[in-house]
This record gives sequence, structure tokens and C-alpha cells, in this order.
Amino acid sequence: MLLKIPYYQDAGLLLVRIGLGAVFIIHGWQKWQNLDGVTNFFTGLGIAGWMVYLVAATELVGGVAVLFGWLARFFSLGLVVIMVVAIISVNFKKGFVGGYEFDLVLLLMALAIALAGSGRYRLKIANWNNHQI
Repeated sequence: MLLKIPYYQDAGLLLVRIGLGAVFIIHGWQKWQNLDGVTNFFTGLGIAGWMVYLVAATELVGGVAVLFGWLARFFSLGLVVIMVVAIISVNFKKGFVGGYEFDLVLLLMALAIALAGSGRYRLKIANWNNHQI
């Protein structure tokens, strides 16, 4: 029997946001530290080199936003797009195990936040018309 714990859904969303945000902050920061290498990798895949800046910024800023629950639905959609492209362009051909399994988990976590929102435990910067941002 599941105990009735107040706000347990919100605590679950917080845990998902912490994990997802931390991973994307770290990966976005790594991209900023090696822009030349990542640009070469992207162009080798047929992706325009300037996209490195967009992806790195989205991962870093989106990771922070998701972590704190600020505009998390909006930023998590950007992370979903990044993971779809990563799966299709890089890891799908490697198969599930050792290939796109981790990317798929991140995609589903980001999609869960996009659908469910931040939950109660978030940094509330603005409250536009009393709607959760």
C-alpha cells in the first residue's frame, strides 16, 4: 500500500529535474570548453558548425532552467529536440544498448517535464496570470 505523502508527485518531478538539469549543465559546459572539437564533430555529421553554439547554450541554460524549475516546460522542449537529433544522427545506428539508451532516457525525462511542468518545488520568478510557468 502506498502511503499518502503530501506533494509526492512534486517531489518526484523535483528529482527528475535535478537529474536532467545536472546532466545537461555538465554536457553544455563541456561543449563550451571544447567548441572547436565539437564543431568538427558536428560538421562531420553534416550539421552546421554554428549549431554548436545553439546546442551548447540550450544545454547549459536549459539545464539550469530545468534544475530550478524556471520556464522548465519551454526549455525542456528544447532539450527534447536536442535528444531527438542526437539519437537520429549519432546513436541510433549503434543500437539500443551502448547506443541511444541514455539519450532516450534523457529525452523521456525532458518530455515528462514538458508535459507535467516543474511541480510545486521550483524557483518562482514570475507568475503571469497565476499560470505555472
